[in-house]
Amino acid sequence: MHIKELSIAEFDTFAQNFPISSYYQSSNYALFMAELGYDYELIGFVDELGIIKAASLILIKKIGLSSKYGYSPKGFLVDYFDLDLLKKFTEAIRDYYSKKLAFIKINPEIAIGEIDIRTKLTNYNQNIIIRDYLKELGYLKLKDNKYFESLFPRFNGILNLREYSFSSLEKNTKNKIRKAIKKGLVFEKADRNSLDILFQFIKKKKDIDPFYYKNYFNVFARIGAADLFLIKIDYQQYLVNSKRLYDQEFERNQEISHKLIQHSSDIYIKEKMNSDKILLTYKNDIEIATKGLRENRNDYIAGAFVIRYLNRIHIAISGYDKAFKHFDPNYFLHYNILEFYKDQFKFVDLNGMTGDFTISNPYKGLNQFKLGFKPHIYEFIGEFDLILNERVYRTLIKKGLLAKEFNKKTKEI
Repeated sequence: MHIKELSIAEFDTFAQNFPISSYYQSSNYALFMAELGYDYELIGFVDELGIIKAASLILIKKIGLSSKYGYSPKGFLVDYFDLDLLKKFTEAIRDYYSKKLAFIKINPEIAIGEIDIRTKLTNYNQNIIIRDYLKELGYLKLKDNKYFESLFPRFNGILNLREYSFSSLEKNTKNKIRKAIKKGLVFEKADRNSLDILFQFIKKKKDIDPFYYKNYFNVFARIGAADLFLIKIDYQQYLVNSKRLYDQEFERNQEISHKLIQHSSDIYIKEKMNSDKILLTYKNDIEIATKGLRENRNDYIAGAFVIRYLNRIHIAISGYDKAFKHFDPNYFLHYNILEFYKDQFKFVDLNGMTGDFTISNPYKGLNQFKLGFKPHIYEFIGEFDLILNERVYRTLIKKGLLAKEFNKKTKEI
């Protein structure tokens, strides 16, 4: 068996039929990364009959003055349990790239365990042995990231849409969605011309040029595999809802006042005080909605960019206007994304989480938000480097070039 370069059609056909497939291992992702300065190769490991036994997109980038490295996003497309195949493929990769690259980085999309939502402990599965297989074959296991220091999160929330329903969500999440509906929020499917609106919500999240996400979206939009969604305030509906709620609460408030006149008690006093607070909230909502209508405001307050690949939806990036946080637009956005796709796809990748469920976790809010949708939380196998030139690799470490290249500066996923 030997390595050969594959055509786009050959590679995509193999990748799409591979048991563990990801859009990161696709020709379209290669085209996107090419716009960011990477070269790429689509390689296959073929037998004497020309049958492809394994494959990979290898992104290639210069590092330092004269060295290059390779990167297989989400890992090689190979049966990691077939030790003979894995060994021969690794040896062939070494021979093929030993004079071209210093190392090849992989981060296979292999779930080694699932977090128990109640205990917050990971129940590991048989896939964990693959970690040892890779080490035996000379792959260097890199340190597991605690938060989002690596190229991809170590923990991901995956929602099975066959298990999803509004009633299955956490109580707090359902309440926030209901609240957002009352605020007159509207879910819209937009086009590429509205990408600048989305960027306003994510520019403080990531140190990335706006053209990064424009290119990202456009590459997948060209094949009809990318969607853009925005959340807007319908001030007319917001006003109608607020007036209706105010009238209902005012009637209840009057009933409580009548009871207090007849029989003063701590219970009725507490009810009256709570009702007064609610009335003030609805009155404030009426004022905001009225002002929005009078000024003919067109406020978009949240958005997300989604990629569709095979039977899975991947929420690539999402964000919202912090000035409207009390409208709970992020909950409303994600809920509507699930509703939009639930009859067409099987899974939704909510993107990264952390495995740290302590109070001190700086990403505690992010974890709580995603847990509210009741996803399965998987721990993935992590990053490995297949070192092809030990001397160059050590030099890159010594000069701090590896840390500079791969240590992310992400503020929030």
